[in-house]
Amino acid sequence: MFEVRVEAQFSAAHFLRDYNGKCENLHGHNYKVYAHVKGNKLNEGGMLLDFAKLKNILRSVCKSLDHTNLNDLDYFDQNPSAERIAVYIFTKIKEELGVIENGAKLYAVDVFETDTSRARYCEE
Repeated sequence: MFEVRVEAQFSAAHFLRDYNGKCENLHGHNYKVYAHVKGNKLNEGGMLLDFAKLKNILRSVCKSLDHTNLNDLDYFDQNPSAERIAVYIFTKIKEELGVIENGAKLYAVDVFETDTSRARYCEE
């Protein structure tokens, strides 16, 4: 099994509904995002997937979130947790990436709110 991972960042504000604590107030994060692709077969160039292709897609998705209030996006239903951000980014990457010729698949998206706090979404 092969795996490739690319990384991007964005900065955004949010607050959490139905949460008792300081995160229920508007605050921001410098998010770090990893996108992982896995597969068993390399393409003719000896790669699972071109890093540049995956990186460009991830950066584009992150750019659309950069310097926004995530609560303003209908997708999050006023509750943009790290878990919901991860599935949102996963879905957007998957739509843009389409079918990979060698059968590799987007495996997971990690969203770090801090260096020590991460949420992951992966399809099983």
